[in-house]
Amino acid sequence: MSLQKHYKGYRAYQYIENDVDYRDFKFPNGVGRVEEYYVPLTPEQEKRLIEVVDKSIVISLHDHPVFFPEDMRLVFEYNREGRQVAAYEALSKSYLDVVFDNLMDGTCTIGSKNGWKWNDVLHDLGIRLCDLAHQDFIIRCEKVDDIFRAHRDGKIALVPTIEGAAMLENEVDRVEILYGFGVRLMGITYSEANSLGAGLKEKNDGGLTALGYKVVERMDQVGMAIDCAHVGDQTTLDVINASKNPIFMSHCGSRALWNSRRLKPDNVLKACADKGGVIGIEAAPHTTLTVNNLSHSIESFMEHFEYVKDLIGIDHVAFGPDTLYGDHVALHHAFAANLSIKSTHEGTPEFQEVEYVKGLENPTEASINIARWLVKHNYSDQDIAKVLGGNIIRVLKEVWV
Repeated sequence: MSLQKHYKGYRAYQYIENDVDYRDFKFPNGVGRVEEYYVPLTPEQEKRLIEVVDKSIVISLHDHPVFFPEDMRLVFEYNREGRQVAAYEALSKSYLDVVFDNLMDGTCTIGSKNGWKWNDVLHDLGIRLCDLAHQDFIIRCEKVDDIFRAHRDGKIALVPTIEGAAMLENEVDRVEILYGFGVRLMGITYSEANSLGAGLKEKNDGGLTALGYKVVERMDQVGMAIDCAHVGDQTTLDVINASKNPIFMSHCGSRALWNSRRLKPDNVLKACADKGGVIGIEAAPHTTLTVNNLSHSIESFMEHFEYVKDLIGIDHVAFGPDTLYGDHVALHHAFAANLSIKSTHEGTPEFQEVEYVKGLENPTEASINIARWLVKHNYSDQDIAKVLGGNIIRVLKEVWV
């Protein structure tokens, strides 16, 4: 990560007039919405932190680096505007060199309360990329070389990503259209089943469909990375076997530690690693809990990291925190049906609902604290570089054209 970020003060959509050309909403502070927490280090560890981070490329495999309204009751109106506000200044204070930006994902409800409509997805993607084109701090990432350029120049490379493929309907060629618009990673399903296969919400997983096999093949052909974070277990195994390339499970954790369908069983984690893939550890509220840490925090999150690392090896683990700038818990409550929150918790023990995940409140805090935790726990410089970004780059070199 370049410790000298070259942010010049651009604010989202400043090329047009707010509350005239689009509706303005009141947003929380980029950082400082809640009491900030940073993993404590000794002076010697602080010095080492700067040294190891400075020479590492820091990647978030899954985040939403945008603001949500301070009053979350307005979130449906905000989303219908189809104009999410990127948190440029807050990102400039992070350790990130690269962020996989998952856009509106399951809350893409511009024209439909159920979301995932083709026109809505293109609207969302086009508006965000238009805003991106009007500033020069965050660059649009299309190739691995863009990652190294961002690191060298003190910028952040943003990878447009879509979490589920329902909007493809039965049109395989839409994979190429999305690639042409800049999408470089796409999920096969988003919790609910679609025409490609089963999502993790489904209790009956019939595996990858005939259309699903065609889409996997087309994604391989164009060089679009495949994500199975929200995909059912059997469908995920089918994708791993069908793809010629390693895949990502960009934001998940271990079901062995917390019995939620949102997390992955050992056999699926191992299958992903055996193919050369990478698992990003998830931090969205109430996902990576454990029986040892029933209150979600960086400690339960890193317990999942260490379990997965021990299970499949340090070369196959990274971080996809799935954080945002705003009240993530309130967002989950508002979009409980769209995001399959309730159904994925079926079968889990009673747990303490938190107002926010301590140490992982937003992309800025998460990127800093992950590095701090690894230094505090005496991981080697080589292993820190791998899990902060090196493992992801290895896969991208195989997948992206």
